[in-house]
Amino acid sequence: MPPSAAPPDPDRILGCLLAGAVGDALGAPVEAMSLAAIRERHGPYGVAGYTGPAPGAISDETQLTLFTAQALAQASVRARARGIGGATLGLLQSAYLAWARGQGEPIPEQPSLSPGRLASVPALMSRRGPGRATLAALRKAAERQKPGWPLGKVDEPINGSKGSAGVVRAAPCGFGFPGVKGTFTLGCEAAALTHGDPSGQLPAGVLAAATASLVRGADLPAALDLAAAELLRRPHHRETAAALDAAIALARTGPPSPERLESLGRGFTAPEALAIGVYAALCAESAGGGAEEIGRRGLLIAVNHSGDSDSTGSVCGNLLGARHGSRAVPAGWRDALEVGAAVADLAEVCALEFGPNPPADEWGEPPMSWHMRVFGS
Repeated sequence: MPPSAAPPDPDRILGCLLAGAVGDALGAPVEAMSLAAIRERHGPYGVAGYTGPAPGAISDETQLTLFTAQALAQASVRARARGIGGATLGLLQSAYLAWARGQGEPIPEQPSLSPGRLASVPALMSRRGPGRATLAALRKAAERQKPGWPLGKVDEPINGSKGSAGVVRAAPCGFGFPGVKGTFTLGCEAAALTHGDPSGQLPAGVLAAATASLVRGADLPAALDLAAAELLRRPHHRETAAALDAAIALARTGPPSPERLESLGRGFTAPEALAIGVYAALCAESAGGGAEEIGRRGLLIAVNHSGDSDSTGSVCGNLLGARHGSRAVPAGWRDALEVGAAVADLAEVCALEFGPNPPADEWGEPPMSWHMRVFGS
């Protein structure tokens, strides 16, 4: 069975969410610090593990990724229960609005807005440096008080942003859709809810499509090749394709270093965040070793630079975790991760819902117990 047709591997789903969260937690304390400042504080090799006042604490990258995964599982349950689809983007927007309220944003009361099980995890509902473009877009969507009606669309841009917050939450879009084309489209549409520039959307499509292949057994170069081929079929792809090509080429030309990495940018835009995450993941794999060694190496490459270290760490972690599973995360980092239990629970939900035999009753519909677990009510 080719990877594109296989069901997602449960451990690769867990690895994707887990390593992405760990990369975020490693990078968050040094986000926007210069490389010189990182080395002055942490030594000549930079960050080597969790740092900061709350080691293992995550930021908005992980919050949004988990809310994305939860909403996608909810959309699948609803489609199986009612026999119709089409609610995915509305549920995603609703999830993001619930998240924004948790950030303390003045979001008007919304009808039928349920934050789900994640609302019970304080670290996922507290303010952790949310992006301005994301919050502004969600405030605009909230003004209509129709959370299930997506406002930002690929063909109706909500703003002109191409910031990294659209790509960092896109990996779960690859869990439930085995086809590269459909997954790529979903990644773009999910990013378009808050980021209107094509260069804020297409990197999300690349990460979603690559993740879809990885969790179904593909290796990293093959997954990136399939995603890149789909990217070239999309309009306005030039900036994202150039960033991705530069990352792949740079990974082939010599040993990694922060200085070489920084030639790809700083990671504050989506194409740059994607490029740095891809570069770090490819460099980590090319050096060889076991899954844990590769995961550790890649995440540290991804966060030790002058830029958006939590975003680039998250993207790299998504890729390596989806490729190597939970073994890509060193046990000490996994055990100290602030939201480790929530990640494990949500990964299990996604693996079951998107697996070959999702929970069903005697009539073939999701049982009430499963509905309550996925929707948190």
